[in-house]
Amino acid sequence: MNAARADAVAPAGRFARFIAWVDARFPLTKLIREHATEYYAAKNFNVWYVFGVLAIVVLGIQLITGIWLTMSYKPAATDAFASVEYIMRDVNWGWLIRYMHSTGASAFFIVVYLHMFRGMMYGSYKPPRELLWIIGMLIYLALMAEAFFGYLLPWGQMSYWGAQVIVSLFGAIPAIGDSLVEWIRGDYFISDITLNRFFALHVVAVPLALVLLVVVHIMALHETGSLNPDGIEIKEHKGPDGIPLDGIPFHPYYTAKDLVAIVVFLVFFSLVVFFAPEMGGYFLEHANFEPANMLKTPEHIAPVWYFTPFYAILRAVPSKGLGALLMLLAIVALFLLPWLDRCKVKSIRYRGWIYKLALAAFAISFVALGYLGLQPATEKVFVYAARVFTAIYFAFFVFMPIYTRYEKTKPVPERVVYHAE
Repeated sequence: MNAARADAVAPAGRFARFIAWVDARFPLTKLIREHATEYYAAKNFNVWYVFGVLAIVVLGIQLITGIWLTMSYKPAATDAFASVEYIMRDVNWGWLIRYMHSTGASAFFIVVYLHMFRGMMYGSYKPPRELLWIIGMLIYLALMAEAFFGYLLPWGQMSYWGAQVIVSLFGAIPAIGDSLVEWIRGDYFISDITLNRFFALHVVAVPLALVLLVVVHIMALHETGSLNPDGIEIKEHKGPDGIPLDGIPFHPYYTAKDLVAIVVFLVFFSLVVFFAPEMGGYFLEHANFEPANMLKTPEHIAPVWYFTPFYAILRAVPSKGLGALLMLLAIVALFLLPWLDRCKVKSIRYRGWIYKLALAAFAISFVALGYLGLQPATEKVFVYAARVFTAIYFAFFVFMPIYTRYEKTKPVPERVVYHAE
């Protein structure tokens, strides 16, 4: 009996000695305590709080599948399209890796958009989290750049002409526009040089920046703490032991819940990958299954769905320069949220009806612009509708300092409360 117990204890003792050896050379246990077991989060997190973790999961999927795709991909105008076909047809499980990567790109934007919307609902951009919001927006910009550079790599018809349209937008910048366009392309037109340049940026430069920003984002989050659905700072109410009265350790409580969310997400992700990887042309456009041809323009050029809200804003005005400016301002405005919102109440639970209505109108306008950006620009009704929803989109930001200053709010409780959600 004693021998059996000694055999069971021995591995645990060896593991403890190994951890002690690592801790003497690297702060492993300290990091686990600070960012998991002794990092206290509010007790009342709801389903909106899983999308940050899901974004990290998708980032891992994209990095892993991207590495495997580069092993068989050739970044040359004469070989790129054929190498993608080779991956799909001849590489073992290549079709699966490619579909996981293409589906992952759309899944990334879905969870990021929902994550951003949660921040707008619960005021996660308000003090002291302004820098946290700015870093998150920089992640969004890096993600857009990563998606754009990767969009050209299949060297299909929509990849080529979509890149042609987007790159030409920089030509609307006064004085330096034409030179900037030529510098981005590396040539006088989208060519082999452009493809190599975008490949390097997509595979090396932007992923490094993206991973670095994610790490900084998490560090900033754990410094200020996660804001809960009530918009209450749990650090202001601590017990004699210094632990927040309304907080629980992130691990194991929220890691267990996040694990359930990850499993559910992977189920839906797998269903798309195996049964609808093209998603009716929204995730993989039908024109992209044709090799790029600079002498044949597709009937309707549109970017992937996650860029279409801004593309619709671009097309909403007849002036190319003004459209490009509005498209840029549509993104810049999100950076300014911490200073545009003058309401002292953070959570939408206790804010007035005006902000709730404004946020709902903003969300509807964003979705509507996304749909309109996919429609042909030749239809006047779509152009007029895009102008209306563009006005609603910008009205949310332009009038925010006014309607948030005077909105009537509800009393905010001192401690977090539970709601049936």
